[in-house]
Amino acid sequence: MTTSLPAQDINDSRRRGFVFVFAAGLLWSTVGLGIRLIEEASVWQILLYRSFGLTALLYIVIRWRTGKDPFVLVRRAGIAGVIAALSLVCAYTGAIYSMQTTSVANAMLLFAVSPFLAAVLGWVFLRERVRIGTWVAVVVAIAGVSVMFADKSGAVSVPGSLAAFASALGFACFTVALRSGKSVEMMPSVFLSGVFAIFIMGGMCLALKLPLVLTPQDSGIALAMGVFQVGAGLVLFTLGSRSLPAADLALLSLAEVVLAPLWVWMFLGETVGANTLIGGGILLVAIAGNALSGIRRKPPIISP
Repeated sequence: MTTSLPAQDINDSRRRGFVFVFAAGLLWSTVGLGIRLIEEASVWQILLYRSFGLTALLYIVIRWRTGKDPFVLVRRAGIAGVIAALSLVCAYTGAIYSMQTTSVANAMLLFAVSPFLAAVLGWVFLRERVRIGTWVAVVVAIAGVSVMFADKSGAVSVPGSLAAFASALGFACFTVALRSGKSVEMMPSVFLSGVFAIFIMGGMCLALKLPLVLTPQDSGIALAMGVFQVGAGLVLFTLGSRSLPAADLALLSLAEVVLAPLWVWMFLGETVGANTLIGGGILLVAIAGNALSGIRRKPPIISP
């Protein structure tokens, strides 16, 4: 049985949700800085070590939150959970490769098209209705991405941009797979993605004859990225997103996109070209416009 919470409790819950989700975006925004601080490791080695950190943290958190073995929850997710996990592995790979080969700003802005791709995939495969405002935002976003791809400043590479777009598509597939399986719990599938990534990236390292032992700096950064950037960020987002509407979540996601290029500019002096700034600005307008156009009367938060 459910009951409506008092107004003060609702406001307090939303404030906590805002703080948690913003903190998650803050952690996720440091991924570009982490990649730039890697000295020698390739995308396969980074992902291998990052997946160790991510999987270990989520195993502990899931056991603590549910009291159940994460592998039991993974089996319950079925084929949809497997597809979601494999989609994340593809997203992880594209994300790291893109940030190694193009500017962090360009990569992060292209990651931000993921919600639009998810909307289109949901419409195609799940027959989910897409609002007119979202279709308009998709068109505007395409225009922004086109401007970014036209950047000839040298800060943008076509392979890196395509990898970033593929990463956004992977995250979109992850979202749609969860919805197709009627799952609202992300953590088991993300945990499974870490398990898959360990075996896949380990196999890639062996096939390419890459060393499995990294330098102390590279291994430490990669492990920390798995624990703090991806893992802790996911936990905070999961806790905070329960008390915030989708439009607020979309607007808060802009913090990650804006802050990521800021960190590499402040600490490493990385700049971006004019086309990336212009196209990125158009893309941010599309994201914010879609979120604001989707705001409806907020329903009361329901307690279990």
